[in-house]
Amino acid sequence: MKFGLAFASSVGTDGDSSIELCQRAAALGFDSVWGGEHVIVPARIDSPYPYSPDGQMPGEPDSQIPDPLIWLAYVAAAVPTVRLGTCILILPERNPIVLAKELATLDHLTGGRVELGIGVGWMREEFDTLGIPWERRGARTDEYLAAMRALWAGPAAEFHGEFVDFPPVTCSPRPPRGAIPIMVGGDTPAAIRRAAQHGDGYFPGTTDPELLQARIADLRAAAIAQKREPDSIEISAIFGPQIVDPVAGVEQFEKFGVDRAMIPAFFFAGPGGLDRLEAFAETAIAR
Repeated sequence: MKFGLAFASSVGTDGDSSIELCQRAAALGFDSVWGGEHVIVPARIDSPYPYSPDGQMPGEPDSQIPDPLIWLAYVAAAVPTVRLGTCILILPERNPIVLAKELATLDHLTGGRVELGIGVGWMREEFDTLGIPWERRGARTDEYLAAMRALWAGPAAEFHGEFVDFPPVTCSPRPPRGAIPIMVGGDTPAAIRRAAQHGDGYFPGTTDPELLQARIADLRAAAIAQKREPDSIEISAIFGPQIVDPVAGVEQFEKFGVDRAMIPAFFFAGPGGLDRLEAFAETAIAR
């Protein structure tokens, strides 16, 4: 079992706290740190947040949400042993050619430590503010993934699609491993199909154990339908109620077939947070 410190940028929101949090996590056995994103938070949000019972996004309107790629680049040199991931980057909001360059540059400089967790987004108001079509964002996401992988694969790459079209071009540097692992997030049937078809990993959003089991079973069935070996898709899952008994939670995740437990950094926010992080690691990771 691997352990990722999820949404770490939500706690490490300034330079000193970011470095201290990530260095402590690395020393305690976390294999990776992860940043999430929203470019903006509208004053009024009618779109239902899919991961809370009341449909309301947690946090305050002015909660700091650093750009995940800049945040990861900032901490990368200070924690040279951990992997650097996004959970989740809203792919259809990005220019895929620019994003491919940014990710490949970070991956090149860090020796191949980058993992790209992506989603299609749930907040229509954010898309509207950015001037990006809400409709067909899933198809846009699939095409963006294909275009980025083409750019990473080698020089003189070309791509001709509905949303992305370019003649032979070279984007360098390229990822040292030839590509950047893609983790697909989401609980919908479309997200599961996307993970089975395009993903190196899958990141369900639910924290309910019964639903988590069901989503993993759905992913395995979808992978088989795509003629893929289900175990080739790494499962990362969020610790939620499992935090009450971390050892039992880890054992539960192992039983479900989870490969990486994603521990929300906001469990360790506020006074004494780093001490609670250490206590968690001594209980669950050292096990």
